[in-house]
Amino acid sequence: MPLKVTFELSDKDLRYFRKVMRDARDTARQADEAAILSGASRLLEHVKASDAPQFVKERLLKMRPMIEMLEDAEWKLKGADRERVLSALAYFNEPQDLIPDHVPGFGFMDDAIMVQLVVDELQHELDAYDDFCKLRKQRARERGKESQEDREKWIAPKRDALQARMRRRRRARTRAARGSRSSRAPFSLW
Repeated sequence: MPLKVTFELSDKDLRYFRKVMRDARDTARQADEAAILSGASRLLEHVKASDAPQFVKERLLKMRPMIEMLEDAEWKLKGADRERVLSALAYFNEPQDLIPDHVPGFGFMDDAIMVQLVVDELQHELDAYDDFCKLRKQRARERGKESQEDREKWIAPKRDALQARMRRRRRARTRAARGSRSSRAPFSLW
């Protein structure tokens, strides 16, 4: 019989995760992108093969689209947008964890929490990339194989529009968070 467990992160807990993300951003600026992607992929493989609880595995598997959007040559994520995703993944290359990964049952708990925070923070990036993948798949079903030149002609404006939407939504969320007088303003890692 499944059991639902919920918990609340305090302001102190959230400050901890913000600090860790700031440290990861600093690391990402100095680290090789390939090393960050490789480290995140290794963590996913390690978690899949581990006896980590299912709820931890489900959260950590949400990293896969972040890795894919950086590796996707047609998505062409650049500049500050790319740095945001790389910074998020850099955390998972840090050997220092709040809870060491080898602790049975709970070792990946802090990673699962951070993935959830990162997924919430990068929701607009993830939504845009998901929509891009769906459009690309639909086009492939409708048109079949096409030349790279023809493909780039239709894909570039779609990609550009989705990335512009992603940035608009992120800016709107940031403005809303700054303008909110509520203590329940959206949490931000950045």
